[in-house]
Amino acid sequence: MKKNKLLVLLFYCSIVLLLVGCARKEIKNINSKGKNIICFGDSITFGYGAEPGGDYPSALAKMTSAPVINAGIDGDTSTEAIKRIKSDVLDRDPLLVIVEFGGNDFLRKIPQEETLNNMRGIIDEIQAQGAMVAVVDISTEMILKQYRSAFYNLAREKGAIFIPRILSGIITNPRLKSDFIHPNADGYNVIAKRIYRVITPYLNQNSLLRQSKNN
Repeated sequence: MKKNKLLVLLFYCSIVLLLVGCARKEIKNINSKGKNIICFGDSITFGYGAEPGGDYPSALAKMTSAPVINAGIDGDTSTEAIKRIKSDVLDRDPLLVIVEFGGNDFLRKIPQEETLNNMRGIIDEIQAQGAMVAVVDISTEMILKQYRSAFYNLAREKGAIFIPRILSGIITNPRLKSDFIHPNADGYNVIAKRIYRVITPYLNQNSLLRQSKNN
């Protein structure tokens, strides 16, 4: 019996090592003990332009086994997000927090460096809680190009997952959007699939680490 348990443990450890080797970068808190995926953002996360249930967190919840919480607020900036991070994120047992801000900062002419500092603070607080962080890039060919590399570098600096260009091909396609900027339900479903593809290897790695610890 002990031999069988040892073999199972070695099997899980080998899978974890394989996933670590395949990962593009080391992610902080890959061993997160939280329960929920929290989508923390502005109107893109809230689901502006779609009926209730047509937002991307709702679509993502159908793709993953972890509970998904929509903590998006229409019109939110990174500055306003900091004020609600405790109640909307830290107090909700986060496993992974998908952070999506920048659009309203840009529209309100908040200096990019201030946005990056706010994002850095948001990431630090979430990681201090023990959760993984994913940084979302909402730049497209037309808007927010200057944020793309800045968010990518920030994610690398902080050991966060980077999810690139979730709006690419959506805001130029009338069938996938509700107005000039916001997707419709079909567009949000595309976003959910893009996010799911990026975060799944890390969620799987987290699950295997938990299983290996329990055996």
